[in-house]
Amino acid sequence: MTTDDCLVANDWVCGEYLREYRSDLTDATFQHLWITAVSVALGLAVAFPLALAAHRWRRVAAAPVLVVTTVLYTVPSLAMFSLLLPVFGISSWLVVTGLVLYSLTILVRNLLAGLDAVPAEVTEAARAMGYGRLRILAAVELPLALPALMAGLRIATVSTVALTTVGAIVDYGGLGNLLMSGIGSNFRAQVLAASVLCVVLAVLADVALLGVQWLLTPWRHGRGGRGPGGRLRRGRGRAAGVRTAAAS
Repeated sequence: MTTDDCLVANDWVCGEYLREYRSDLTDATFQHLWITAVSVALGLAVAFPLALAAHRWRRVAAAPVLVVTTVLYTVPSLAMFSLLLPVFGISSWLVVTGLVLYSLTILVRNLLAGLDAVPAEVTEAARAMGYGRLRILAAVELPLALPALMAGLRIATVSTVALTTVGAIVDYGGLGNLLMSGIGSNFRAQVLAASVLCVVLAVLADVALLGVQWLLTPWRHGRGGRGPGGRLRRGRGRAAGVRTAAAS
């Protein structure tokens, strides 16, 4: 059987499908990427102040923030889209908003865990060196919390790549649109191609974010004493030494 006959035979693997439907695959992939990227970016923008509030005012803010974001994650996607439908109508923003809400529980928890893991002695050293609250956050806490944040960002991104396909129920699901139509018509080559592309997008996104994390945290791979925590600890030690010498 020649490759030209694989569409007629409805084979799972069909090179002719890739050639004839290349534009459909390309459009679906770009829509998938756009929805995923915007959803994760907005999710991070919303998660950051929530995690920061939970960290600064733990007694009054941590529990409500964690409970609300967890409850949002448990809402089924069909119910979530139905609740958002009166606000956004049938549009890509309906899907994006739902995905943003789903990403919050992962991003908030990881960012909060990273901020909570910053050693108290490091922040104390920063205050002793004259750092203000904003400078401590930007120069000390966030860099040290970055590994936990990036771990959450990787999980949220891969999860969003998968959940974007659910947007096919309102015709804004990227590769999910091809999956749904392929399953409905028993078009095997389309189902397989869309599924493989989803997996490839998830893997590439995870690898790309892992590379970004590697670049942003040089002190974690062979430069152990050169991170923000190491600098502040050394600065604190030098300051203590100067005070001791002056007292003698």
